Amino acid sequence: MQIKITNEISGQRLDVYLTEYLQGSRSNISKHIKEGDVKVNGEKVKTGYTLKEDDLIEYTIWNETTDILPENIPLDIYYEDEYIIVVNKKSGMVVHPGNGNTTGTLVNALMYHTENLSDINGTDRPGIVHRIDKDTSGLLLISKNNEVHKILSEDFKNKKVKRKYIALVNGVIKTDKGKIDAPIGRSETDRKKMCVTEKNSKNAVTNFTVLERYKTSTLIECILETGRTHQIRVHMSYIKHPVINDPVYNTKTINSYGQMLHAAYLGFTHPITNEFLEFNSPLEPEFLEILDTFKNS
Repeated sequence: MQIKITNEISGQRLDVYLTEYLQGSRSNISKHIKEGDVKVNGEKVKTGYTLKEDDLIEYTIWNETTDILPENIPLDIYYEDEYIIVVNKKSGMVVHPGNGNTTGTLVNALMYHTENLSDINGTDRPGIVHRIDKDTSGLLLISKNNEVHKILSEDFKNKKVKRKYIALVNGVIKTDKGKIDAPIGRSETDRKKMCVTEKNSKNAVTNFTVLERYKTSTLIECILETGRTHQIRVHMSYIKHPVINDPVYNTKTINSYGQMLHAAYLGFTHPITNEFLEFNSPLEPEFLEILDTFKNS
């Protein structure tokens, strides 16, 4: 099995990352690393090795992993050709297997839909160029081969891919526009959470524009300059306007729908034809229902 390290993962210890990724015990993961069952860029490394962007982790399959199987799960496809797919993911769907999720993911659905998917990010993430959280809905770009994947990854890295998110947050934001420039790293007290911190962190910048104000909430559009894990959720919580219904970064939730965050716009240059493609995804009915309660309160 292989894992290609992305920018958002770099900086983490190898043993800590694999423990979370494979949902195994840290002592068992460390044992496998020491025995040479895990290699980085073809070399045996220490358990505390610091991961870098574009590192390639290779590991022997042991009990922590399971085969990933195609599943007949409906996909909301906005565009498809022989090179790429643009898919609209529903809230609640995990993008790729991991953390105990081996079925029902977008990857399982993609594997059933087509046999042509890139594997540059590892055999458990075929086609996945970028990701959004399980309970974030919206647009994702999928690659069908490795050469196209490399081009798209570079475009993401060089900020050539345009993405816009819609979020409903607690409280009334008074300024029409804002820029949150605060580094994000993994929480030392809860490894499943991210936080604004100067320790073992990466720079993170979120730009937001107010779309509508309600009595106790604000609808905003967010554009990211960086792509850190949970970035919008962490940044909005940091400025005391957490995303509504966020089960991790908000103290209160309304129902089980998940955070009110939607990847609404995707714009990019086609890696082969060089045509600039743009896609817009409407808010889900569940999002609109919750939004209506705040509009009318």
